[in-house]
Amino acid sequence: MREPNAEISNARRYLAVVMLGGVYTLSFLDRQLLAILAEPVKAELGLSDTQLGLLGGFMFALFYTVFGVPVAWLADRHNRVRIVAAACALWSLFSAGCGLAQNFGQLAIARMGVGIGEAGGSPPAYAIIADYFPPEKRGGALALYSLGIPLGITAGAALGGWIAATWGWRMAFVAIGLFGVVFALLLLLVVPEPKRGQQDGGVAVADQVGMGEALRGFFADPLLVRAALAAGFSAFVGYSMMGWTPALLMRAKGMTLGDLSIWYSLASGLALAAGMLASGALVDRLGQRDRRMYALVPAVAFLIGAPIYVVALLMPGWGWSLALIVVPLGLYSMYLAPVLTIVQNAVPAARRSTASAILLLVANLIGLGCGPLFIGWISDLATRHGYPDGLSIAMMALAPVFLLTAVLHWSVAQRLR
Repeated sequence: MREPNAEISNARRYLAVVMLGGVYTLSFLDRQLLAILAEPVKAELGLSDTQLGLLGGFMFALFYTVFGVPVAWLADRHNRVRIVAAACALWSLFSAGCGLAQNFGQLAIARMGVGIGEAGGSPPAYAIIADYFPPEKRGGALALYSLGIPLGITAGAALGGWIAATWGWRMAFVAIGLFGVVFALLLLLVVPEPKRGQQDGGVAVADQVGMGEALRGFFADPLLVRAALAAGFSAFVGYSMMGWTPALLMRAKGMTLGDLSIWYSLASGLALAAGMLASGALVDRLGQRDRRMYALVPAVAFLIGAPIYVVALLMPGWGWSLALIVVPLGLYSMYLAPVLTIVQNAVPAARRSTASAILLLVANLIGLGCGPLFIGWISDLATRHGYPDGLSIAMMALAPVFLLTAVLHWSVAQRLR
């Protein structure tokens, strides 16, 4: 695969971001599909909420994070586009395998495989984008890439919900998984591997260090550690909401699977997209005047989101509940592009994939590994103690985490000073 020159046209830059964003869309679609189809999967396989939390969170996150760092370390030394394409094909095949599962154990193995595959997706993609865009434009580019999250959620709810309602939840996993394999091949044909460090004056071979040294260097930097913790608790809030809001709306608010495939997909997708694009534009503009804005923007977003989230849970019907809960969902998404930009700008070009993987290691162990499991565990606990709406109680327990997350982002701003 050819390498482009340092002078890259805007068309080539944005084509690369769109294609990588498409892979990220498939990644998040496969990741969220279980949450969208939680109710029919639970009914057919006889699962508990705790088991759903394990499948949607901890079991996926464990393999996703453990394999993320070594794969990213390889990506810092080899062709990153090929690694992203191979990863996309792998997780898509395992996602299709979810549709063949007959019990909790088989579904757990398939979800582990999805996690292993997705470990090779985002960290190399972040580094590729950083080599296509100069530092002052990376916030917007990474925000554009991060649109894969709302697009994945929208497609998961709309497409996955429609396929499940028409042909069953198993066919939804199989059809979407096979499409991912085809898209992985397309990525190889369209996106060339960029030269490392071409937007930062080149890259020195000395910047390529061993995995152990890369880990030590990351955790020795107070800014990176604070950014990782802030990202972790941001993800805790986000994955908890995205993992359980569909079940809450159906179980406690009276929404049907058909309603979910239309209204939830549109509302959540638009809210997340608006938050990501707004945060990218804000930090690219404000961050040139004051670097602290990379952390203060998400801090303010979580502070505003907390009370709106509580009111949304108290609404009796799904209409008002959905209309309100997508506001904190959009505000939550305003952390991702700023945190990614902080990390990409703080480390040498030859270590960006590894640094991104370490960031995701911390963020996903805290957020994806613990968030959905936390909600599922409290829901089952409340139900065992006689509360008929245990899931609503569990979701309310998430409100204080909004405030903790705002404090963590504020602490990142203090280091950026």
